[in-house]
Amino acid sequence: MSAVRQLLAAGAARLGGEDARFEAELLLAHALGRTRAWLFAWPEFEPDAEQRAGYQRLLDARVRGEPIAYLTGRREFWSLDLAVTPAVLIPRAETELLVELALARIPNQREVAVADLGTGSGSIALALASERPLARVLATDASAEALAVARDNARRLGIANVVFAQGDWCAALGEARFDLIVSNPPYIEVGDAHLAQGDLRFEPPAALASGADGLDAIRRIAAEARAHLQGDGWLLFEHGHTQGEAVRGVLLANGYGRVSTERDVEGRERVSVGRA
Repeated sequence: MSAVRQLLAAGAARLGGEDARFEAELLLAHALGRTRAWLFAWPEFEPDAEQRAGYQRLLDARVRGEPIAYLTGRREFWSLDLAVTPAVLIPRAETELLVELALARIPNQREVAVADLGTGSGSIALALASERPLARVLATDASAEALAVARDNARRLGIANVVFAQGDWCAALGEARFDLIVSNPPYIEVGDAHLAQGDLRFEPPAALASGADGLDAIRRIAAEARAHLQGDGWLLFEHGHTQGEAVRGVLLANGYGRVSTERDVEGRERVSVGRA
């Protein structure tokens, strides 16, 4: 038998792990061009040979460790359905804390200028722009391939208050000044063993690691961003859960005030902020 029900059971058994059933559902839905809800509604549907072969290829790739997001080309972030490719970091749930903290500092009733440095898929910029339609958001990235993904996401989602610029960190900002600058920069230590594990093996290295202590990009952004912030503007970073003290030190050393670090839902230091 090769009905949806049997294919899901066999796929989950092959994948193993606590997320195996969920991953099998995502892969089969993608192979069939359907939704997970459709699978639940039609468990006795029998895919044709081509569809079954496509599903098996996806299972093969997942067994090799390739990320689900790259296999399906999609990842949800802040309720936005984002396209992702191996050119961009896979958006993660913990980054939604950065969005929440940024939104708390962006008024809803007037125009403000916001920059997202190293936008990747555009996840942060598009989340902010969708929640604050009066904001003018500039999303930057050094990678032309990443910007193409982000532009496509903005176009497909119909989010028009975002523009894009190519450049390395603040180099893409020109002479512009902003009320708020956000970034989820690379912050893993070069050579960290985690880079050879799980999804990280397949993600762009330049979006993950930054120097011997992981803070090279953060140091550079903190040093350069003040020249691009309004007098009461905010800078917000995501960083590793062991880096809060070091990042606060970087912000203080560069003259930022009201420096603090916020914790994620698991109680780990995750986002640090400072005011120009």
